[in-house]
Amino acid sequence: MERESRRTSIATRAAHAGAGPHGDARSLAPPIDLSTTFERDARGDYSGGFVYSRDDNPNRRALERALADLEGGVEAAAFASGSAAAMTVFQALRPGDHVVAAHDSYYSIRQMLDEVFVPWGLAVTYADCSDLAALATALRPTTRLVFVETPSNPMMRVTDIGAAAELAHAAGAQLVCDNTLPTPVLQRPLEHGADVVMHATTKYLAGNHDAMGGALVSARDDELWRRIRLQQKLGGAIPSPFAAWLTLRGVTSLVPRVLRQNETALAVARFLTGHDAVSDVLYPDLPSHPQHAVAAKQSAGSGGLFSIRLRAGHDAALRVASGLRLFHNATSFGGPESLVEHRASVEGSASQTPDDLLRLAIGLEDADDLIADLAQALAAS
Repeated sequence: MERESRRTSIATRAAHAGAGPHGDARSLAPPIDLSTTFERDARGDYSGGFVYSRDDNPNRRALERALADLEGGVEAAAFASGSAAAMTVFQALRPGDHVVAAHDSYYSIRQMLDEVFVPWGLAVTYADCSDLAALATALRPTTRLVFVETPSNPMMRVTDIGAAAELAHAAGAQLVCDNTLPTPVLQRPLEHGADVVMHATTKYLAGNHDAMGGALVSARDDELWRRIRLQQKLGGAIPSPFAAWLTLRGVTSLVPRVLRQNETALAVARFLTGHDAVSDVLYPDLPSHPQHAVAAKQSAGSGGLFSIRLRAGHDAALRVASGLRLFHNATSFGGPESLVEHRASVEGSASQTPDDLLRLAIGLEDADDLIADLAQALAAS
């Protein structure tokens, strides 16, 4: 299977990610193994390969192997959520270590660092990582980790992964890249020099708004990765067998879903670019985006998520969000239904997101239907 994966495309590997046969029944679809514990054989050994489900589970192992294969890493570790995956990365560091994080990282990452890890003993500097000079200035002799999300959510800024990795490595640090939005279908950070890739598998990988999860994929089995694995085991922040099974099922349709959503998002973004009510469309696939050239160099598309800003401001943004008929006003992205969200309202008083911004998560609907829905909501705003 390993030799075969080197010859086949990511679409083929994803489609076969959950394929059997599994067990004596020779079932094609993987069973859900709910056992929390596993029996020793007569010699006292665990010849079945599993001891206790907090340590490992057949469904989680299958998901981790699939994610490592799709991202081109040596190993993956699955978690109960994307936040649990991010927290494990920071927990694998030591008090006194320094982290550089993108200043527009997802707001819960900033909360996590400010409210948990700075009091715990990490030093944190926020920098505009889309500006390589700013990133270089933020690095210190004690920097051990650079954490970027590209494109960022919801401002859609793009970090040059290869250049950021070179700067991080020269400073003795590792680069962690959140690849949730583009997925390995559109962007492969490990191939550009990132050391660890992070996912909120809840989004595109699971793909159906029904399975919470997160994952880390490593380029190497090094000291940082071994500490991450230890934290995963001791902390027990693991997905249930059912969540792992649902996510792996989602992975099998990942490629056609992401390609369709990327194509539709670009069509919708082009429509909105010319609309009088919209002051800005934040989408790296558009030539007007300030980091369009970087995005084109390192990715095959910007995915199904992007943001718009309304000329008439905060109140107009809320009216548009509530006036849409096909878009659900809800948090998340990556599922079959399109979603809209006023991010500043969700993030609260500490939000750095402009209050005239709406985040659009494009689903699997027809592009013309979504455009018509946006047109009527914008006209009524």
